Amino acid sequence: MSHATRDVLVTVLVVLVGIAILPVVAGLYQFLLVPVHAWRNHLARARPYLPNVVVVVPAWNEGAVIGASLDRLMGLEYPPERLRVLVVDDASTDDTPDVVRARAARHPGRIVHLRRDRGGQGKAHTLNHGIAHALADDWMQALLIMDADVIYAPDALRKMTRHLADDRVGAVTAFIREGSVHPGAVSRFIGYEYVTAQAAARRAQNVMGAMACLAGGAQLHSRANLEAIGGQVDTSTLAEDTFTTFLTQLDGRRVVFDGAAVVLAEEPDSVAALWKQRVRWARGNVQITGRFRRVWFRPWRSPLGRLDFGVVWFSVFGLPVFMALAALALDGLYLLDGQAAQRVFRGLWWLALVAYVFITVTTLLLDRASARRSWREGLLFPGVGALVVMSAAWRPGLWEEWLPGLFDLRLTPDGLTVWTLLLYSWSLLAMALAWVVRWAETTRGLRWASRPLLYLVGFGPVLCAITLDAYWRQARGAAAVWDKTEKTGRVMG
Repeated sequence: MSHATRDVLVTVLVVLVGIAILPVVAGLYQFLLVPVHAWRNHLARARPYLPNVVVVVPAWNEGAVIGASLDRLMGLEYPPERLRVLVVDDASTDDTPDVVRARAARHPGRIVHLRRDRGGQGKAHTLNHGIAHALADDWMQALLIMDADVIYAPDALRKMTRHLADDRVGAVTAFIREGSVHPGAVSRFIGYEYVTAQAAARRAQNVMGAMACLAGGAQLHSRANLEAIGGQVDTSTLAEDTFTTFLTQLDGRRVVFDGAAVVLAEEPDSVAALWKQRVRWARGNVQITGRFRRVWFRPWRSPLGRLDFGVVWFSVFGLPVFMALAALALDGLYLLDGQAAQRVFRGLWWLALVAYVFITVTTLLLDRASARRSWREGLLFPGVGALVVMSAAWRPGLWEEWLPGLFDLRLTPDGLTVWTLLLYSWSLLAMALAWVVRWAETTRGLRWASRPLLYLVGFGPVLCAITLDAYWRQARGAAAVWDKTEKTGRVMG
């Protein structure tokens, strides 16, 4: 290979690694905006406002959870005469109808059971049945879409409706906090992740003036907004909540996140259930990205076209691909120019270390309730393997010389090469090992190993592996169906 060719290859590989820095910088940028939210938020334009609210609850075989949700709705700190609930029963085959009818008998006129004879069309169709029923009555001034299993804090709805006092606001969303009574490892990881993706990221999006998504279990719309976007939610994608969020903002109305409005939800506590849930979410985001392709990086069309919002969106969207490319490029660079590879490796992972420390500390301070439950998962979110890689970048020779030296050992040249390639490619290997975690969890005799493996691999790489799976399924045209996650009703009261 000529020197010129080698130099070109080195440059290309360095650039590929450099692209992987984009998600890290985007993550840091969002978290730097979080404290700005203390001054730049919508609270100055909010005021006490108690419109007539209709709550639409889609329900399919939710007998284990819907009773508690309805009881808490009836106990909200909201004028009873201004709150009505429509439970849209999607032809449930369990005791959901009986549970709902019993609550309706206790609260006549405030809880209504709507039965769909033809079920199985999906959540969006079920929601539209309830929305049409609500819009047919002039009484409704605002509509809340929620899931059948979530529990609203007593003051949550009041905190959400206050933003609708500003007629420029079309929709409001709340903070969905993982609220299982006895959360396992996966649920605790999700609890931490929800703080980063909602309490932090959505505050940053408030500052940017562009919201990525209304939480599926907490979507409050003004009547005017619902009518303006067509009086229904989209049925052609797996992300009807994100689709509605985009339409609202493209039509000139704001979407606001209120982190003080708290909604508790029971989240999956197995990798298999998480995989099913997140594949659906990721495929929905692929569909949204394509459907709104004429919006990206066009700020004159909408705040959604802002440069920073677009960079954040595509950094998350492309994160698993960036990680894989960076790992392969580092290995290739090491084989071509070991010293250049070491410098690039240290630069990339030093930045990752700074981001990890800053984001983790900010997240744990942002929501103390989640921090008390999930601080270990927060510290180990990138995985033990990634922490080893960060320490190798922080202190060269730590794992190659110092640790073996404690046992009077020394790596051979071939052993050092293998170890270095392993460190450089860890982000890709971690995504591959995520499939092993899932397999071990469902294999008798290996289930005991699935949780230690999860902490080794990290929750972040598992999410990236799921995203790659979703992209592959979307590319090959796999059936797009709404498949709900099973819930047991173990949510804190």
